[in-house]
Amino acid sequence: MARKYFGTDGIRGRVGEGAMTPEFMMRLGYAVGRIVAPNGGKVVIGKDTRISGYMIESALEAGLSSAGVDIRLLGPMPTPGIAYLTRAFRASAGIVISASHNPYYDNGIKFFSPDGAKLTDEQERAIEAELDKPMSCVDSAKLGKAKRIDDAGGRYIEFCKSSIPGRVSLKGLHIVLDCAHGAAYHVGPRVFHELGAKVTVIGATPDGLNINEGVGSTYMDHLSDAVVEHGADLGIALDGDADRVMMVDANGTVLDGDDVLYIIACSLRGNDMLVGPVVGTVMSNLGLELAMKSLDIPFMRAGVGDRYVMEMLHQHGGRLGGETSGHIMCLDRTTTGDGIIAALQVLTSVVDSGKTLQELRGSLEKCPQVLLNVRVAERFNPMDKPAVVDAVNAVETRMAGTGRVLLRASGTEPLIRVMVEGQDAEAVQSAAEELVEVVKAQVA
Repeated sequence: MARKYFGTDGIRGRVGEGAMTPEFMMRLGYAVGRIVAPNGGKVVIGKDTRISGYMIESALEAGLSSAGVDIRLLGPMPTPGIAYLTRAFRASAGIVISASHNPYYDNGIKFFSPDGAKLTDEQERAIEAELDKPMSCVDSAKLGKAKRIDDAGGRYIEFCKSSIPGRVSLKGLHIVLDCAHGAAYHVGPRVFHELGAKVTVIGATPDGLNINEGVGSTYMDHLSDAVVEHGADLGIALDGDADRVMMVDANGTVLDGDDVLYIIACSLRGNDMLVGPVVGTVMSNLGLELAMKSLDIPFMRAGVGDRYVMEMLHQHGGRLGGETSGHIMCLDRTTTGDGIIAALQVLTSVVDSGKTLQELRGSLEKCPQVLLNVRVAERFNPMDKPAVVDAVNAVETRMAGTGRVLLRASGTEPLIRVMVEGQDAEAVQSAAEELVEVVKAQVA
């Protein structure tokens, strides 16, 4: 059964429209309370730094309270930190108010179960069914109470630090950290500083409107320039809710999620700690797959979206997976994608090996890949359009088995994503641009 409100990563949209209104959020809070804690309990709520977070938090709080559920307010907190604190507080659920890498005028809601995992499809459908029922209120004596957790940041910082061996010190490393003016602005710098690194921080002055604006993991030029300017050893870029990470080596060269996944996989394999297959997605570069094969590391591809990577890891007993965009899941360390924890695993490899970041990823040879976006008024499956199918077939015929083409609708934004990958960079760029024009013609 199709879901009415939930997408691939919770509920997301432009503030003031659709589901992103105070009235809907109050009803959502009530519906969530009824489903996850029908007999009372507590729910933790955290958010990123968008100005709309105040409004949405208050509306959710009212709805949860009317369902008889207590609320623990975490304030600005990375999404994976909320997953951890949901477990630590033995909460019935965790709620994240964030639209991740989207601009400030968007916002969204994501949920975690008591064990720090995403809600199941069945639970999301149950919440949607509850939303269609009239909202009521428990007796006054049973209303939920709200309390702010003042030490939430410190708790998460200690959890992140515990994800690497106690013997590992980052002393001597100079890191530039880009917090995307987002949820990690106050905890991210402290993690790396307390582990001994010299930390130059950028993107850590949120004003409610500048989240992801020209900074963070979707805008890497600023970080690359800063690493070179400061003569740093490397750079780390998080996104607005800090569940993604991209990195930069000392030369300013960007390392995406495929590079990070490769470095961590090699480190785990070298220490006989790699369990099960490594899981990427259909967007993962062919070079990563070939590199895994050369190392006799099983590699599998899931659909786009961290929830699908997670499902495949659980199905096949894997512990490491991720997306090119920087969602890296280290399930031997935590329960969800975590940009800070993934970065710490890479830094542990740097410290233990004595190698630079560029040396650690040096043997990964990527195939030229171009990803272009077409903005649309409403998402649709591009492969439902005969003209698009014909164009894709023509490109694949020209490539003669030496490349890949993938067209899909974004699960989080009104975009059609066009990806072409192959051996010839010019041919790949030309084919991607050709397909973009075909897609545009379908929405003209």
